[in-house]
Amino acid sequence: MNFQYSGKRISGQKIKGKIDADSKAQALRELESSGLIILNIEETKPWNKDIILNKKVKVKDFVVFLRQYATLIRAGISISDSTKTMIEQTENYALKTALTDIDKQLGRGVALSKAAERHPKVFPSLLVNMIHAGEASGKLDDILNEMADYYEKDYRNKQKVVSALMYPSVVGVITILLSIFLLVFIVPTFVNMFGSMGEEVPAYTQFVLNLSDWVGKYWWILFAVVILAAVLYKYFIQFDRFAYQVDVIKMRFPLLGVLAHKGALVRMTQTLSTLVNSSVPILQSMEITERVVGNRVIRDVIGQAREQLTSGESIARAMKGHWAFPPLIVQMIQIGERTGTLDHMLRKAAEFYEEEVNQLSDRIKTLIEPIMVVILSLLVGGIVLAMVIPMFSMFETF
Repeated sequence: MNFQYSGKRISGQKIKGKIDADSKAQALRELESSGLIILNIEETKPWNKDIILNKKVKVKDFVVFLRQYATLIRAGISISDSTKTMIEQTENYALKTALTDIDKQLGRGVALSKAAERHPKVFPSLLVNMIHAGEASGKLDDILNEMADYYEKDYRNKQKVVSALMYPSVVGVITILLSIFLLVFIVPTFVNMFGSMGEEVPAYTQFVLNLSDWVGKYWWILFAVVILAAVLYKYFIQFDRFAYQVDVIKMRFPLLGVLAHKGALVRMTQTLSTLVNSSVPILQSMEITERVVGNRVIRDVIGQAREQLTSGESIARAMKGHWAFPPLIVQMIQIGERTGTLDHMLRKAAEFYEEEVNQLSDRIKTLIEPIMVVILSLLVGGIVLAMVIPMFSMFETF
């Protein structure tokens, strides 16, 4: 933390400056030990654009950092010197700030894992625990490379899901905006034309005209409903029961739900496999997996399995029969527990479902494209057709 202070020397000379310390009390001790009389001291906030925008470390930058850090350590360079080198090479402000503090902590004899733990927004708990395991086993460079692979795969799998959802989302928004544009700006121009015809318009056309009139007058209600729905969602998602139901809906949603479900299984098996393989205690591995899995349905089952494990039961027991866990995963975990190869079986399960996610993502994108085009055609074409039908009647009278 940075502190700005003002004070004076024993000679009476006034002085102002800044100091970096772990706490306000430590900053005061260091300043007073140097012979200063401190009149005021306050913590300062860094006015950097990365902090103002709450900018996180990009996955690509983070993976590169882990690989370079591992290479330096493998080359026999001390952790302290490796950290100093990475501070010079890193451009991301958040990562550079965290590494600078870690370098100071290392200079005070603090372990790398403990120093990294002070920066949870930059170094996730999963990575911190893996670093601790690497320190204990003397294989820190291997652990860092393994974590680089993990974050790379995790990011790639997330992007597969996002990519599959992106097309329908964009087309859906365009369809809604185009329909509103037609109802608000185009349809009203036909009202006077139909009125001058002196004939009753078809029921379907009248419905579209009424809808256009309503949207034109009360468009702000639609806007308010969207904003209110977003605010309510953001509020209620904080509650576990609501968030749990949201995850259930996501996983059971037709077609796209299968992708979200398998994506969560990949994240769970990859994380647990990585932790167990690095000799992190199984109970601690499951606790960390609970926090990072990102799906409350799977998180709750892992929590139940962890509680049963403390009572001497198997991990697979809590998962067996639960709709969120396919028989394949349960069987592989059972085999892994019996043979002592849990990390290997989990990795195999992760590889299997990762391939499933890749294939399903490609299939969904292929299927959804024509479906969205049909929906767009029906909505927009339906509005246009409602205006064209009365015109045919008008031409027949001539």
